[in-house]
Amino acid sequence: MFAVVKTGGKQYRVAKDDVIRVEKLSAEPGDKVALNDVLLIDDAGKQVVGAPTIDGAAVEAEVIDQTRADKIIVFKKKRRQNYRRTKGHRQHQTVLKITDILASGAKPAAASEAAPELVAEPEPAKTEAKKATAKKASAKKAAAKKAGAKKSTAKKAAAKKDDGGDA
Repeated sequence: MFAVVKTGGKQYRVAKDDVIRVEKLSAEPGDKVALNDVLLIDDAGKQVVGAPTIDGAAVEAEVIDQTRADKIIVFKKKRRQNYRRTKGHRQHQTVLKITDILASGAKPAAASEAAPELVAEPEPAKTEAKKATAKKASAKKAAAKKAGAKKSTAKKAAAKKDDGGDA
């Protein structure tokens, strides 16, 4: 029995006890997650295809680790312009072990009923915190611009007074 699951914008063919690496999910190692976007289930040659997903079907998995992928080198160059830039990037990943494939209407195992289901969605607390810090930063920039404008006018006035005193 296998299933095709969509998570993180990619599709994965999974079977029970498979270990896969997916885009980062917000879960701790040891947590259980349910992947609800099941596109296809194959059970001994009998296939069920969703349009686009199968209602009620889920794939249960256990989070093994939160890791990062291998480094990717990004190199930019413009010929004859002496322009070269090198950057590196490591994508965050979650390592999952598939524990069960549940067809539509099937009940999960007793162990997974006790654990709460985690869905790969951004946490609202983190997005609110980012918005708050962005507001603070914009307020600081506005205050700095006002203070800078006052200083420049004071310098101009002082320069004019000094020029008149030399005669």
